[in-house]
Amino acid sequence: MTPHSLAFYLDAVTTGTVLGLRPDDHPGRVAEVLGTECGENGGLDTLWRDYGLIEFHWHRARPTDPWAGHHVSLQVHRLAHRDRTLTGGALRARYGRFAPRLRFDKLHHLLERRGAALVPAAGAPPNAPYFRTYEHPASGATVTVVATYGEHSTPPGLRPGDVYAIQLPAGAGTAGPQARTGTGSGLRGQASGRTTPAAARA
Repeated sequence: MTPHSLAFYLDAVTTGTVLGLRPDDHPGRVAEVLGTECGENGGLDTLWRDYGLIEFHWHRARPTDPWAGHHVSLQVHRLAHRDRTLTGGALRARYGRFAPRLRFDKLHHLLERRGAALVPAAGAPPNAPYFRTYEHPASGATVTVVATYGEHSTPPGLRPGDVYAIQLPAGAGTAGPQARTGTGSGLRGQASGRTTPAAARA
């Protein structure tokens, strides 16, 4: 893992933002930074844009309401496919090359050195025992990690201790309860919702 790509993950977890974008930024603002080349799905009350490594999710109560940011998912497991286009030009310009896997112990150690250690998330995850979830108390970011191998439950390109995904809730870094969902579908060009990691979604 290069120092630059590690800096991206550290920035995302500690600030709850990516390239200065907050999870509650509107779709137009996201397009200004990441462009319009993305997969897009949704309906009257949900909108999901898939930029490869990064997914933005919005929702609204009524079709006449403006979109409200819900969360951002960093689908780290996709990098194991070694597809350079997953990171996009804006990310590569800022952070350089991304390694195909992110080790949780390295991320956790660097966060500890910053005085911002991750802690186990409350409650057993629905995908246990194959995955574990950790939380950054200040930002509300969650990190899902492969805990043990499962032939049909974990992606073949990852091994125990690899980060599967990172999620940044809207309102990250502020006080108060945060809305949280699953880590996203992990599939490009299909609707994303509250799902659990699975090998088929690698």
